[in-house]
Amino acid sequence: MNPIRIGERLPQLALPDQERNIVDVSSLRGKNVLLSFHPLAWTAVCARQMEALEANAAAFESAHAVALGISVDPVPSKKAWADAIHIEKTRLLSDFWPHGKAAQDLGLFRDGDGFSERAAVIIDREGIVRFVKIYELSEVPNVDALIEEIHAL
Repeated sequence: MNPIRIGERLPQLALPDQERNIVDVSSLRGKNVLLSFHPLAWTAVCARQMEALEANAAAFESAHAVALGISVDPVPSKKAWADAIHIEKTRLLSDFWPHGKAAQDLGLFRDGDGFSERAAVIIDREGIVRFVKIYELSEVPNVDALIEEIHAL
């Protein structure tokens, strides 16, 4: 399956965060949204990726954007991990059940591995995909570059 394309409308995406609150991305219309997919919690590169989102929470807010971390980890694991790496402002979504469905719907699921690609998807204020990038699993996405993409919308 190919990744979602620029210009497509984001399909329905509603997942629980680390606090068990359901985040329905369509309810965020009027804001830009960064979906920051990471393969698995409790790994060093994924931790740096989520820490970078957290460290730039004010920059996302000033860009009228919301950054969401997403992986296939279950909610209790996301909660423990968020606490361990001091994530307080960034919502970490659980794509656990049905396993990886959000990543599958966006063409970002690695079937042979059972987790998503490391990827960034930027959705504009109307729910349209404006940016998609898949990174090497060992690469931390450049948050400054993502914030520039959001400002360019």
